[in-house]
Amino acid sequence: MKHVIALDVGGTGMKAALVGADTTLLHEARRPTERELGPEAVVAAILDFAAELRAIGERRFGGPPLAAGVGVPGVLDEDRGVAVFAANLGWSDVPLRALLTERLGGIPVALGHDVRLGGLAEGRIGAGEGARRFLFVSVGTGIAGAIGVDGRIDPGAHGSSGEIGHIVVRPGGAACGCGQSGCLETLASAAAVGRAWAAASGDPAADAADCAKAVRSGDPRAVAVWGEMVGALADGLVTGLTLLDPGVLIVGGGLAEAGETLFAPLRTAVEERLTFQQLPRIVPAALGDTAGCLGAGLLAWDRLSTEVTA
Repeated sequence: MKHVIALDVGGTGMKAALVGADTTLLHEARRPTERELGPEAVVAAILDFAAELRAIGERRFGGPPLAAGVGVPGVLDEDRGVAVFAANLGWSDVPLRALLTERLGGIPVALGHDVRLGGLAEGRIGAGEGARRFLFVSVGTGIAGAIGVDGRIDPGAHGSSGEIGHIVVRPGGAACGCGQSGCLETLASAAAVGRAWAAASGDPAADAADCAKAVRSGDPRAVAVWGEMVGALADGLVTGLTLLDPGVLIVGGGLAEAGETLFAPLRTAVEERLTFQQLPRIVPAALGDTAGCLGAGLLAWDRLSTEVTA
C-alpha cells in the first residue's frame, strides 16, 4: 500500500503517522521530544522515530514510504530544508531535510512550519475544505496563523508569513517576547487569558479553561477577563481579514476548545468592527490534534508529486 511518513514535532512531544494517498491515517504513534537532553538529542529522537516509522511501513504495507513530511516549530528555511531556530527546542541551523533523507534511504523529504501544516490540513480537508482563500489562526500558548490560497499555504518571501500573534493591537501594552509591546499574543493567547484569570481569581493555578468555565457560570470577573481577550482577538483578526480577504476564518488551538463560549462573542465582535470588509465564515478547526500530522502527510504527497513532474 502506498504511504508516506508524517511527523509533527512539538516542544514536548512528537506525533507521527503513516498516511495513505487518500489521507487515511494508517498508523499513528507518539514519542517524547526529549528536549531536556539538549538539541542533539532532539534531532536524534526525530531521526530514530522516522526510521522506526519506515520499518513499520515496510513490514505492514509491503514496501517503504514514498516520501516524508515533517512539521517543526520556529524559523525555517523551507527551500534549503534547514530548521534555522527554535527557542523551545534549543536548536539552530539544523539541516533536518538532509539528515532525514539520508536516514530514510534517499526518499523525498519536505520540511514545513508546524502551524502552517495544521492550516494546510484544515484548509484542504478540514473546516475550510472547498474554500479558495482561508485564514487559519491557532490560539494556544501563543498565536500564529496560516494563509491559504487554492489549497496551498503561502509561506511568505522569507518563510515567516502568518505571524498574526505579533500584530500590535494595544500600543504601549505588555512586553512581548518578540521585542514589541502590546502584541495580540500578549492579550488573547490561552497563556495570556490564564495569567489574567489567575490574577483576577486569586488562584495561581487557574488557566484559560478555568476562565471559560467561570464565564459559563456567570462570574463577572471571568466575564471581564474574557471580554478583554475577545476584544483584542477581534482587533487582530479584523486586521488579518482586511489584508487578506479570506472566505473562511478557521480558529483552532487550545482556546478554541471553549466552543461557543468563544465563538459566539467573537463573531459578534468581528462583525461590529467591519466597515467595508466582507464578513467571512468564522468556524472552529475540525481536525483536532491530528491536523499537524495530516498536514505533514499532505506536504509529503505534494513533495512527491513535485518530484514526479519535475
